[in-house]
Amino acid sequence: MGEELDCRILGQHALLTLRRPEVRNALSISLREAISDVLDELAADPGIKAVAITGEGDVFSAGFDLREFERAASEPDFADRLWASSDRYHRRVLTFPLPTVAAVNGPAIAGGFDLAVMCDLRLAASTARFAHPERAFGDVVYGPLHDLVGGAMARELTLGGAELDAADALRCGLVGSVVEPDELLAATEELLRRIEVASREVLLRTKAKVLRSAGYDASARTLDL
Repeated sequence: MGEELDCRILGQHALLTLRRPEVRNALSISLREAISDVLDELAADPGIKAVAITGEGDVFSAGFDLREFERAASEPDFADRLWASSDRYHRRVLTFPLPTVAAVNGPAIAGGFDLAVMCDLRLAASTARFAHPERAFGDVVYGPLHDLVGGAMARELTLGGAELDAADALRCGLVGSVVEPDELLAATEELLRRIEVASREVLLRTKAKVLRSAGYDASARTLDL
């Protein structure tokens, strides 16, 4: 998938690795498009049962690439491209028809926090932390977070500016387990093996129930989530 995203098929699952460590795995337009493209391909692959996402280096993702927002402020055509890629990306991750796992290898900030939250399951390295600093200057993706942690905690994070370390995230149910950084990939593989006990058909039906229960609107734009 190019320099920014690595996709490895490992048996019945795929491991996607964000590969922009020099900018803390910021989610540029090109990286979002790569994620959307590969998820489209994996959704149609009859041999795939699940997808895991992690980051290269010691950061999961610092969120959207702020340099692109600066450019969008003065270039309307680029702004249209930015938001179109964002809408497609959020829709594709949220409605992927099979289980998704976020292996949070370090800080998950702003849009990186959203990416973790949009996955079905999360496990975290002890170095992970979660925050929404963009709340100070823009809209925050709220709905998927509320679905996971409930209204009280979602408001603390999006209105109150609370931040969570890995232990906090475990206590509030945001992540299912916390391990040391060098154990994260092995723990992710173990979780994927448990998922893969089920048939692909059962996983597809269960994921459809998850999406119906969450009430996601597949046509919703980024800033309406």
